[in-house]
Amino acid sequence: MFQEVFEMAKCEICGKGMVFGNTVSHSHRKTNRTWKPNIRRVKAVVNGNRQSVYVCSRCLRSGKIERA
Repeated sequence: MFQEVFEMAKCEICGKGMVFGNTVSHSHRKTNRTWKPNIRRVKAVVNGNRQSVYVCSRCLRSGKIERA
């Protein structure tokens, strides 16, 4: 189950994925947390075919992928 979540939270163009770290409170207690990239499921042209891919918003904005 966890493998599916990690695969979906990853950009298929640049490979940006989840980042793990700690949330540090005012009393300096640390708890685990994750940062997820802004992933969008878009229809794009891949090798001349229309296909739905998971792409981060930075790749969409910079024009690394052509939308269908």
